[in-house]
Amino acid sequence: MTTITRPAPAGERRGPPAGRQRPARARSSRLLWRFDEKVSPYVYIAPFFILFAIFGAYPLVYTFYVSLHKWALGSVTHPNVGFDNYRLLLTDPYFWNSLRNTVSIWLLSTVPQMLLALALASVLHARLRARVFFRMGMLFPNLVAAAAVALIFGQLFARDYGMVNWLLGVGVDGLDALRGLVGADPIQWTNINFNASRPASHIALATMVNWRWTGYNALIFLAAMQAIPKDLYDASALDGAGAFRQFWRITVPMLRPVIIFTALVSTINGLQIFTEPLLFENNKGSVVGGSGREYQTAVLFLYEQAFRQLKMGYGAAIAWSLFVVIVLFSGLTYLFTRRIRSAA
Repeated sequence: MTTITRPAPAGERRGPPAGRQRPARARSSRLLWRFDEKVSPYVYIAPFFILFAIFGAYPLVYTFYVSLHKWALGSVTHPNVGFDNYRLLLTDPYFWNSLRNTVSIWLLSTVPQMLLALALASVLHARLRARVFFRMGMLFPNLVAAAAVALIFGQLFARDYGMVNWLLGVGVDGLDALRGLVGADPIQWTNINFNASRPASHIALATMVNWRWTGYNALIFLAAMQAIPKDLYDASALDGAGAFRQFWRITVPMLRPVIIFTALVSTINGLQIFTEPLLFENNKGSVVGGSGREYQTAVLFLYEQAFRQLKMGYGAAIAWSLFVVIVLFSGLTYLFTRRIRSAA
């Protein structure tokens, strides 16, 4: 059968065949798709980097500039002293005292916090009644403001009327009663002044930090535990592995990335502790962190030098030195937690 093609009427413009339009549209779609794939991610993350450059990078660079000057509030001139502030800092015993206090409080808070968070997460991961209620309860301490936590725990650890000293006194009285039954001498009891004792103040401050952040880390561990395949536990159970062996050989290695993350965050936050020791003290003088600097942290020392003694240049040097310390300790924490063997 022969097909007869009707000629186009005069004056009617014949367009290009449909087959020629499709490649052009396809090319434009591919170009838009490639542009969206390559450029869109940078557009999405650009606001963060712009805000960080304005409120993070620029203040950091300007702080280093201030640390190279004898900068005092109220003074007209700010002479350039080079690295004299850093040299003075390295020979300042108060700085090293604050650094030792910071590391001590960090160790007392971070290590127990991680262990308790792992234990709580494993318990919450088990089959419990009202699991949602208990999981939500883990987050309640983190919702309380740090200032409120410091004020409440300051009352609990008070020397004359604090509940902690009262509980310790009750425990000692009970021991005295038991010792009296066998004719032993009673124990001499005096209330602990948590504001004047270095070990006691460090334990009190670490208790505040642990109470506030243990539940938060436990929920992070719990979310990671729920992502572990159950087949690993079933296979290990068939091989005769108990609950503790499963936790140590499967759960902990599978949680290695999350443990590294929480350890780094706890290290960074722990070395910058400020609100708790500031509101914990009873001393209202020019020295912060105890009358004898028993629990003066590095940030408290910075606050004292920069905002009470108005030595902004020296305070900026303290800030940069603390930045270097945090980077070093974060690196050591990463190397230590990285040694956790991953699960096969």
